[in-house]
Amino acid sequence: MGKNRLEAFSDGVLAIIITIMVLELKIPEEPGIESLLLILPTFLSYILSFIYVGIYWNNHHHLLHTLQKVTGPVLWANHHLLFWLSLVPFASGWMGANPAATVPAALYGVVLLMASIAYNVLQKLIINTEQGNSTLKQAIGNDTKGKISMLAYLIASGLAIIQPWIAQALYVILALLWLIPDRRIERMLYSTEKDGKPRK
Repeated sequence: MGKNRLEAFSDGVLAIIITIMVLELKIPEEPGIESLLLILPTFLSYILSFIYVGIYWNNHHHLLHTLQKVTGPVLWANHHLLFWLSLVPFASGWMGANPAATVPAALYGVVLLMASIAYNVLQKLIINTEQGNSTLKQAIGNDTKGKISMLAYLIASGLAIIQPWIAQALYVILALLWLIPDRRIERMLYSTEKDGKPRK
């Protein structure tokens, strides 16, 4: 199977995830500002989750550009990633509806942690398919940024039990950390020749 089909399927799933999230935003029954303020936590949770899904889409796009061979393990690793991302609307909606509650904030962090682990597994399997000549391996190196993020999600999930707003602040900081698409892969894929023309 070509990677174009894998990419198209993944894009479709991520588009549905975003659609589900926006459908969770309830229209206020009253036309006043007070009604909007009541759904503000849910809206802020939606914005954060939209950013996270967008981050994964951007980096997943770059990731698949390094893929030369689609194997069975790569397919299942990709499904594994999409599974955890498909839980974002549920975790996001629950946290938004209960912004001061500990368990929803902790669950949101667990979902982000598992998605991060799944992405890391997918990266490793793509590297393994290249058998020592991996563009991805050259681009990400030891992936220190990814490992720090996984640790931070784990810490944030634990802190949510103590104080949810601290965990939520960490989720925002981590989203900002990844807001710009992964330049490491982009630089490796699109190197510039002496004439200034980009090439893959």
